[in-house]
Amino acid sequence: MLEVMKQKLADEIDRLMHELTFTLPRAIKHAAELGDLSENAEYKSALERQQFVQARLNHLTQRAGELSRIDATSLATDKVGFGSRVVLEDQASQDRIEYTIVFGDFIDLDTNQISMASPIGRALLGKQLGEEVRVQLPRGERAYRLVELVTLPQMVS
Repeated sequence: MLEVMKQKLADEIDRLMHELTFTLPRAIKHAAELGDLSENAEYKSALERQQFVQARLNHLTQRAGELSRIDATSLATDKVGFGSRVVLEDQASQDRIEYTIVFGDFIDLDTNQISMASPIGRALLGKQLGEEVRVQLPRGERAYRLVELVTLPQMVS
């Protein structure tokens, strides 16, 4: 899990570095050649994209540094924490949903990855198998039971 996240970050960093180093300078140069820069939408757009890419790179580089400092062997094996895969049962509907708890503000609902900083992530941290979890969501409070738990140390051992 941890290695997959590191690889995803590295891949995005590589893609953005290529864009920042090669693609955007060409786009800016081409736009500048079109004439008056004060009224050149292409030029302004390329500069705005360059600023966004630089900010995103800074954020991802910081995140990669944070991930590199995580030691999976020091994480609890019986409580929800970073990297845990959990299955929750909604107490009202009995529906089940699986999540993987990830670092920071990362979220990928297509793969059911939620951040430790999200309302559900915060409510789950430190919980053990069988415990009830109450989560305050925009639509009101929800109650879940933690019915399956696989921690990051269990996945890497």
